[in-house]
Amino acid sequence: MRTIASRLGVSLSSVSRWTRDIELTPEQLERLRLANPRFNAQHRGQAGRRRSARAARELAQAEGRERARVFDPLHAQGCMLYWAEGSKSRNVAVLTNSDPDLLATFMRFLRVCHAVPDEKVALSVNCHVGNVLTLDEIESWWLTRLGLPRSCLRKATVNRPSGASAHRRGHVLPYGTARVAVCDTRLVQSIYGAIQGYAGIERPEWLD
Repeated sequence: MRTIASRLGVSLSSVSRWTRDIELTPEQLERLRLANPRFNAQHRGQAGRRRSARAARELAQAEGRERARVFDPLHAQGCMLYWAEGSKSRNVAVLTNSDPDLLATFMRFLRVCHAVPDEKVALSVNCHVGNVLTLDEIESWWLTRLGLPRSCLRKATVNRPSGASAHRRGHVLPYGTARVAVCDTRLVQSIYGAIQGYAGIERPEWLD
């Protein structure tokens, strides 16, 4: 509208009235967006940040591959556990399981191999209550097994069995499952690089 007003020598409000009933096609809207200097500056900034972030992920994966060449047993255990049971997020290392020994091994891997402090760990529980144990007892049990302070706890997911499932309650895991999460892109990408190094595979999708 500013371009039209300038070329015709009229006010912007006049052009606004003349064009308010005109519907632009998606292609026309995209051309206008690309011609906007402010958008172009933002786009260049975003593209630069994306390139920098990807380069950082590539470097972290390279560090993981290099570490796999040394072959530390605990490091290998932690990476294989994550490959089997961990989420494949780009920025957050998440492992959920009902086996306390498995999660304790993963916690030892995080602490020893990657120097992850307890305050970076988020622990949440998914469990049933109403049988024998309370939620507080279940959470305390997991904290003790994993050697974590209560400050690591996040909101739990509590499932209450219906009457129809009463005959199956004996099969419910008494302590449910625990979810360990660490928000750290470098950690996640290092693990991904190490997994590929140990297994001799390529997973480019883990980078993006």
